[in-house]
Amino acid sequence: MKNLQDKKIAIIGGGPGGLTLARLLQKVGADVNVYERDEHENARPKGATLDLHDESGLRALREAGLMDAFNANYRPGADLMHLMDLHANSILEENADRGGANARPEIDRGPLQKILLDSLQPGTVVWDSQFTGMTQKNGVWKLDFKNDTEVFADIVIAADGANSKIRPYLTDIKPFFSGITAIEGAVYNSAANSPKIHKLLNGGKIFAFGNSQSLIVGAKGDGSLVFYPSFKTDENWVKTCGLDFSDKAQLLAWFKQAYQGWDDIWLELFENATGSFIPRPLYCMPLDQTWAAQPNLTMLGDAAHLMPPFAGEGVNMAMLDALELSECLLSDYFMSIHAAIAFYEDQMRVRASAAARDTLFSTEMLHSPKAIDFMMNMGGEFVE
Repeated sequence: MKNLQDKKIAIIGGGPGGLTLARLLQKVGADVNVYERDEHENARPKGATLDLHDESGLRALREAGLMDAFNANYRPGADLMHLMDLHANSILEENADRGGANARPEIDRGPLQKILLDSLQPGTVVWDSQFTGMTQKNGVWKLDFKNDTEVFADIVIAADGANSKIRPYLTDIKPFFSGITAIEGAVYNSAANSPKIHKLLNGGKIFAFGNSQSLIVGAKGDGSLVFYPSFKTDENWVKTCGLDFSDKAQLLAWFKQAYQGWDDIWLELFENATGSFIPRPLYCMPLDQTWAAQPNLTMLGDAAHLMPPFAGEGVNMAMLDALELSECLLSDYFMSIHAAIAFYEDQMRVRASAAARDTLFSTEMLHSPKAIDFMMNMGGEFVE
C-alpha cells in the first residue's frame, strides 16, 4: 500500500458502502475514519431487508473477512417472494436464495450495519459529524462539520448517499427524475397490528401489482414490516399533493382514492402504520455521466450513481464500489493515488451505467400493465 503510506483517509457517510471501504482499508493498516451525520448507530429506523448478491455484496464481505458474521446474522427464509395482483391473489411464490453464484440471502440493515461497525477499530466512526464544506490547501483537505469541528485528510471519499454534499466538488451533473414516486411506511409488531398482511408475508416479501401501480411489503427480523407503494407522478408531486405525511388518516384516504380497485386487505398497512410516512421521489444519474478524476477525491454508491431501487442493486453496487476502490488504492500497480482513482472511476461508471439501464427498464415495466408478466419472466430478480 505504498500510495497510502502516511496518508489520512476520510470517508463521509457511514452506510454499507462507506463502512465496507473502511473495513477493507483498515484491514491492511490504512489510516481511515468515517464521518457520519447520525448521532449514534440507532439514531434512525432501518428500512427494508437487503438481498446481497454473490458477485458484489457477498464478494465484498468475503474479502473483508466477514462471512462468518454474515452467516450468523442473515435471515433464512426472508428471500421468500410472493407475487400478487391488486386483489391479493397469489400468482407465484418462490425462494430467491438459489445458492452458489445465484445466491441472494437476505439480511436486515441493522445487523449488517452492526457486523461492519464491529469489524472496525474503536473510534473509527465519528458520529454526529454532519458535513458542511471543505477546502483544499497544498493537496490536503480541511473538512468542516455542523458541530463546529474540523478535520484534515489527504484523501476524501464520498459515501454520503443520494443527496451527497461531496459530489458537487467533483461534478455538477445532477440526476433526472424517473417518473416514479414511492412512499415508505412501517408497521411495528405486525403480527398484532397487521395480522392479515403478516400472515401473507410469512417472513418474506410481497410484490403486488395492478393498474400500473406497485406495492412492495417486506418482513423484518424484529417483527415489524415496511411497505412501499410506488406510482407515476410528476417531479413536484410531493410538494403539490397537499398531503401531510405525518398524518396517517390522510395517507389512508389518499391510498383509497389513488389505488382504487385494490383490495381492502391492503388498507391494514395504512390503518396501523407507525410514525410518519416518508415520500421518496426516485431519481437516476445520467447513463453517460463522466467527470475528470481528481488526485485525492472520489465517491461511491448512490453519491456516484444514484438509481431507482427496482433492480436489486443499490447496496450491492455500493459494497462492490468499496471493494474495487480499495483494491485500486492498495495496488502497487498504480504509480499514484490519482491513477488509482481514475481507473476505479472509469470501471465504476461503465458498470453503474449498465445497471442503471436495467434499472430504468425494470422501473418502467413494473409500473405498466405488464408488470406481473415481467416479474414472472424475471422471477423477481430485478427488485430489491
